[in-house]
Amino acid sequence: MNPKITSIQMFGIETPIIRAGDDIVQTLETSLQEAGITPVDGDVFVLAESAVATAENRIVDLASIKPGEKALSLGEKYGIDPREMELVLQECDELFGGVPGAALTITKGILSPNAGIDASNAPEGHVVLLPEDPRKSSETIRKRLEQRYSCRLGVIIGDSRTQPLRLGCTGLALGISGFVPVEDARGTFDIYGKPLRLTYKAAADNLVSAAELLMGEAGERVPCVLIRGAPVQIVDESPEMPTISMEGCMYFGNIIKSRKEDTEEKGQ
Repeated sequence: MNPKITSIQMFGIETPIIRAGDDIVQTLETSLQEAGITPVDGDVFVLAESAVATAENRIVDLASIKPGEKALSLGEKYGIDPREMELVLQECDELFGGVPGAALTITKGILSPNAGIDASNAPEGHVVLLPEDPRKSSETIRKRLEQRYSCRLGVIIGDSRTQPLRLGCTGLALGISGFVPVEDARGTFDIYGKPLRLTYKAAADNLVSAAELLMGEAGERVPCVLIRGAPVQIVDESPEMPTISMEGCMYFGNIIKSRKEDTEEKGQ
């Protein structure tokens, strides 16, 4: 049997520091030219959410924020600047609790510490909010890049997240355009011929995790990674990132069930 050989290439695109109001596509075009890289059909761009949000003027001067009583109380409880806590309350869909330094929220439909607000890679005394609409932002960037390079591309706006009970960050796609983000593997077969019944491949999240190896978390100044040869299905649309309900989530569903059972037992 001949081995099946597949390969993926990744190119970290170093850019100048992106500031509020910058044209991020123009910045990318210049950086790609300086690096001698020309995009081709099927390439996928992974962009750091903080860079996109900064260009979109989603930077907030904390001196302009007056925290309310709830933000003051929660800020003290979780060890978070109360001004930042006020922004967390404004940005999140729901707040569940927290640990020192981080409040656990659902924001834009996903689990996010501190509503995705980032104090790193922001000017002193400022924080960066998530892009207002990551899906729309990825679509706008993709269409402009496709027009510039005359090829079909994918774009992901990604962020880093921690996994339950694991130390360290992995990647998470906030918004995508140009390819299918989650592929349904149900009905395919494992190496023993058994059909898969529950498996979905998180293509977009996996690509962000790979890109994080080059982007880093500090001062690398690599807000974009171009991935070539990714086994994704290119489409001329911007699909929503699929999510599941808290009740249907293996983690949250069991936590909710356990708490409900504890409450019922105490009430007896």
